[in-house]
Amino acid sequence: MTADRPPRVLVTNDDGVHAPGIRALARAAYERGMDVVVAAPRHEASGMSAALSAVTEDGRLVFGETELDGLPDVPAYAVAASPAYIAVLAGLGVFGPVPDLLLSGINRGANAGHAVLHSGTVGAALTAGNNGIRALAVSLDVLTPAEASAGSGGAAIAVLDSVDDESRHWSTAAELAATLLPWLAGADPGTVLNLNVPDLPADRVAGLRQATLAPFGQVQVSVAERGEGFVRTAVEANAVRAVPGTDIAWLADGYAAVTAIRALGHLPDVELPVNR
Repeated sequence: MTADRPPRVLVTNDDGVHAPGIRALARAAYERGMDVVVAAPRHEASGMSAALSAVTEDGRLVFGETELDGLPDVPAYAVAASPAYIAVLAGLGVFGPVPDLLLSGINRGANAGHAVLHSGTVGAALTAGNNGIRALAVSLDVLTPAEASAGSGGAAIAVLDSVDDESRHWSTAAELAATLLPWLAGADPGTVLNLNVPDLPADRVAGLRQATLAPFGQVQVSVAERGEGFVRTAVEANAVRAVPGTDIAWLADGYAAVTAIRALGHLPDVELPVNR
């Protein structure tokens, strides 16, 4: 980045290019004078982690121009690829100049605790960071809209699809994300932040807190039924008590939580039984 041009921002997600959360995030960056381009999966790609998957035709990865409602001046591309693959492509200049910042989200559902390992939203941000691009993953805690309580997740899961996504508080998360952008723009290359925000009006969010990752996710997979040659799983609220100071604990208390994270690396202090 230089003083004579605005930061170049690539916005992606895993809910699909026409999801309401990505529009709110792109708008927040655009309204602050940033050079914004959107490139996101043409269909939902949740739970992809950092997978590099794509649809090709004759060896060519497929993407096309599209338009986001309310953002006619923001170039947008629907890409037949996973979020992390889109982050790689952005770093190669496929969607214009290599971005200074990558914003991923706003995800429909919190990405908190060690379960961020499985998130396509976070996977895109970590992939960008691994390639030296500063990144921010943003998620809206739609499982706990009533009381911002992690314990209500199980009840909320069953009714997620009965709520109009357009009515959720995307702008709350977008505005909080925007407050972090000046700091992120000046951070070391490869810095990655993970932001989780309660699905509440801005004036009902208790504040923004720096957090650690909880040792578990907000929800967990359980076995609902098993038989000969098959198993059926279910998603339910995690009943483990929240650890103070973690992202899930702050969400449970009505706060937004931001965590600095990094991609996986080796453990230098572990001695392994190998030949020397």
